[in-house]
Amino acid sequence: MKKLEDTIVVFTARSPERIIHEGGSQAWVLNPTRARQCTWLVCTQNQHNENHEFSDATEPHGTAFLIGRISSIRKAPEDGADSDRWQVAISDFARINLPDAWDHGRNPVRYTSLSGLGISPETIEFQTMPTGTQPVITNRPPLGGESSPGLTIAEAKKALAATFGIRPDAIEITIRG
Repeated sequence: MKKLEDTIVVFTARSPERIIHEGGSQAWVLNPTRARQCTWLVCTQNQHNENHEFSDATEPHGTAFLIGRISSIRKAPEDGADSDRWQVAISDFARINLPDAWDHGRNPVRYTSLSGLGISPETIEFQTMPTGTQPVITNRPPLGGESSPGLTIAEAKKALAATFGIRPDAIEITIRG
């Protein structure tokens, strides 16, 4: 009998703080139909990708450091992200410390069961995602204390399209003043 694959495990070079700030983990090549059948996201740390522009890894290599309850699978909102890249958005999360959780596979996304990882969600105290968490829309990591110059209509359409998994030209915005 096949084990229930209720979990997506990702091998990421992003820090837990960044994943929480962005509302989930991105930008992954994955099967969205299969991913939408999962309940849990488990993030494991990739410390060997420090030269990548998105790397701000803080946890020991291969360690599972964050678990999240999946709220949606949506197009990755990053500028320049390929059309086949997806964000695994989460509604609740908890920091965990499970050394050597990565299976050393070549694919940075894998499907498994939470029980197969030895994780029992009943023993974990989850936190609700902070209000204001949102996907990063730029191609660079967020900088603390940096103010936003505003949002253009094109940027708003792109972000909304990513959220709802549709094309930006399907979005209509009306501004009343």
